[in-house]
Amino acid sequence: MNICVAGLWHLGSVTAACLAAADHHVVGYDPNQATTTDLNKGKTPVFEQGLSELVSAGMQQGRLRFTSDRADALRDADIVWITYDTPVDDDDNADSEFVLHEAESLFPYIGDDCLVLISSQLPVGSTRRMEQRAGARKFSFAYSPENLRLGKAIETFIKPERLVVGVRRTEDRPRIAELLTPFTPHIEWMSVESAEMTKHALNSFLATSVAFINEIAGLCERVGADAKEVERGLKSEKRIGPHAYLGPGAAFSGGTLARDLVFLSGLGREHDVSTTLISSVKSSNDVHREWPLRRLRELLGDLHDQRIAILGLTYKPGTDTLRRSSAIELCRSLVEQGAKVTAHDPAVSSLPENLTGRMRLAESALGAAEGAAAVVIMTEWPEYKLMSGDALAEALDGRRLVLDANRFLAGPLADHPRILYAAVGKAI
Repeated sequence: MNICVAGLWHLGSVTAACLAAADHHVVGYDPNQATTTDLNKGKTPVFEQGLSELVSAGMQQGRLRFTSDRADALRDADIVWITYDTPVDDDDNADSEFVLHEAESLFPYIGDDCLVLISSQLPVGSTRRMEQRAGARKFSFAYSPENLRLGKAIETFIKPERLVVGVRRTEDRPRIAELLTPFTPHIEWMSVESAEMTKHALNSFLATSVAFINEIAGLCERVGADAKEVERGLKSEKRIGPHAYLGPGAAFSGGTLARDLVFLSGLGREHDVSTTLISSVKSSNDVHREWPLRRLRELLGDLHDQRIAILGLTYKPGTDTLRRSSAIELCRSLVEQGAKVTAHDPAVSSLPENLTGRMRLAESALGAAEGAAAVVIMTEWPEYKLMSGDALAEALDGRRLVLDANRFLAGPLADHPRILYAAVGKAI
C-alpha cells in the first residue's frame, strides 16, 4: 500500500517510520523543506528513542522517503494520513486552522479513490469541516485519534492495545483494516464524530483522575495520611481497578490533556451545555503545578540566594523536548525569586534563551546538587536511580532536602537518615 504521511514533526515522523517498518511504501510530506532535507539524511525533528534508526532503515530498504513537493508526495498515494502537530499556545488553545489550512492545500493533488485519514489533534467537527472544504472531490475521509506517548512513541504505535477509527463510509473499513491490523487486530469502529469525541473524552478523563488524586494528596499531607496508601485502597476496589490513572504526583503538563479540556469547555459554551466538572479540572491542575515551589517555600522559607538543584528539564524522559516542560517553568519561577539554580539533564546541552546566563547547567546530577539547599527531581531519567543516597547527602548542604513529586527515588531516599524527603501526598 502506498501512503503519504503529511506533517512531519513528532506524530508524522513516527507514523511514517513505523508504517515503512510494516512493509508499506511511505512518502513523508512536509511544507518545510529543511525538515524533509534533515529527514532524508536520517535526522529527525525531535528526539525519540529509536526513531532515527527506524527512519534510516526505512530509507535504506527503499520503503521511505521525504519530500516538500505536494504533487510528488501524493502522486501514487492510496491513503493520505494527516499528522500535522496542532500548535498550542501557553493557555492551551489549539490553532486548529493551521492544520485545516495545510490539509486543504493537499486536496488538488489527491486522487478520487484515495482515503484521507486524520490523526492530528483537532476538535470534534474538524473532519466534517475538511469534507466541506473538499467540496465535490470524490476522495473519502476517516479519523483515528493519535495515541503516542512522548518518549515511548514507537512502542505505542506498533503495539497499541486497541485503535479507535471513525469512518464515514463502511466500504472504507477493509482498506483501513489492511493498514492497521499489522499493529493490532483490535479496532473500535465508530462514526467520525464519535471517534473525535472519544479522544477528547479519554484525555479529559485522565486529566480529571490526575487532578482528583492530587487534591486528595494535598489533604493527605496536612492530616498525616499517605496518598500512596490511599491510591492502593482505591485501585483494589474493582469498580476502579489497578490501571486507573490515580498516582499522586506532579501536575500533568505538556498541553495534550489540557488542550482537550479546553476543547470540551469551548464546545460546552458554544452549545450552551454546562461543563462545570470538565472546566474545573484545568484550574485544579494549575494550582497543583505550584507544588514544588510551594513546598520549597514551606520548608526553606525565603528562596532568595538559596541554591536549588533541578534534576531533569525535559518534558518527559526519553526525549529532548523542553516546550511546556514543568521543570523549565519551575526554573523560571525560582530565578525570578532570586534563587541560585543549577540543573542537569542527560538530553540537554543548552538552556532556553530566556534562562541562559540566569542559571547554570551542570555536567552531572551530583554536580548540580553540590552545595544546594534542596534538590528537586523533575524528569525521571533512569540514570538518576544510579545515585546513592549517601553521595547525594554528601553533596547537599543545610537541611539536605529532596523534593520528589512522583516518588521516583523513594527507594534509596525516602528513609535515608540524612535526607529530608518530600513527595506529593506524604506528610513530613
